[in-house]
Amino acid sequence: MNQLARRLGTGDAVVVGLSAMIGAGVFSVFAPAAAAAGGGLLIGLAIAALVAFCNAVASTQLAGTYPSSGGTYLYGREVLGPWWGFVAGWGFVVGKTASCAAMALTFAAYAVPEPAWAGRAVAVAAVVSLTVLNLRGITRTAIVARLLLVLTLSTLVVAVVATATGATDGGTRQAFAFDGGVLGVLQAAGLLFFAFAGYARIATLAEEVRSPATLGRAVLVALGVTVVLYAVVAVVLLRTLGSDLAETSTPLSTAAAAAGAAWAEPVLRLGAVAASLGALLALLAGVGRTTLAMARERDLPGWLASVDPRHQVPDHAQVVVGSAIVLLVLAADLRDAIGFSSFGVLVYYAVANASAYAQPSEQRRWPRALNVLGLVGCLGLAATLPGASVIGGVLVLAVGLAGRALALRRRAGAAGPSRPA
Repeated sequence: MNQLARRLGTGDAVVVGLSAMIGAGVFSVFAPAAAAAGGGLLIGLAIAALVAFCNAVASTQLAGTYPSSGGTYLYGREVLGPWWGFVAGWGFVVGKTASCAAMALTFAAYAVPEPAWAGRAVAVAAVVSLTVLNLRGITRTAIVARLLLVLTLSTLVVAVVATATGATDGGTRQAFAFDGGVLGVLQAAGLLFFAFAGYARIATLAEEVRSPATLGRAVLVALGVTVVLYAVVAVVLLRTLGSDLAETSTPLSTAAAAAGAAWAEPVLRLGAVAASLGALLALLAGVGRTTLAMARERDLPGWLASVDPRHQVPDHAQVVVGSAIVLLVLAADLRDAIGFSSFGVLVYYAVANASAYAQPSEQRRWPRALNVLGLVGCLGLAATLPGASVIGGVLVLAVGLAGRALALRRRAGAAGPSRPA
């Protein structure tokens, strides 16, 4: 039996999405976004949330029709054709593999700040441990994600309350000028979108939820909770730090110290560790299942389509993804990976919006105008990301497309075409 088990309810799917979104964003994305947008940070956050909403409704509409693993990779193949599905799947796998490495390094930075070699060793240990956990089954993954999410949310509540009610030094809270311009706001929105992209992990679990309706509820609930949480955190950070927000790599702990609540720093460090591990756990599950779906369609080597008969998880895909992340953790400095990851995921959701737009009326649950807005928003935000992220993303997509074309040519030459490309 080469199918995954349907074991997840709405609550489990919401937890997987929340652990990915909250872990990916709260502790890492506000400072670079503030540096790009200046006082327009909240506008950028609103734009990112709007684009994320459009993407979410497109994903839920598609998942209701195609409740199987693969997310937009599957939807693009079924609605637009195999090449569009490959663009979505390749962008997701490459971008989220980099995100996994970034989350592992973020965990290490909070858990073992120095020396650098020890941090990388701890990051590798986290990747290996969570890969093994994923191999034990999706139910265990959801249980651990729930525990990590509770710890993360608890520490965030403590941090926000302590900072908001503290005695902020008036000299610290300088006015934050709106000096980023329109381009800066859009760039900030693209960076902040990285923090909202966790609901992609819910869509990739479509073959493991109990009913298609579960996906729609889970995506909208997870996204709504995350938007409210991010808005509260952003307001508190701007109120407390002002222009200093763009200058710190640890905005929450810096804000707590500025508000006279330095006692909260250890709590924040614990929360950052839990958030990073939760995000890494959910990311590993999502990337492994998209890899499984691509291997089933021979867009990746067929042996990656293996499903463990006992635990019913994509075992080969999970091991390969974990190994790739370990190599990235050991070899690369991924502090700038947010932009690259955002580019890949924005391309992924551009395909999702185009696929949802092309669905027939009997499969539609939302107006096509939202799909148009989502498609334009994804492409616009991708184009306004930092130049290095855009160039790197385009090159990686080109390499993937060239590799698929070469594989199809060799396959056709060896045995003749056996299925549509």
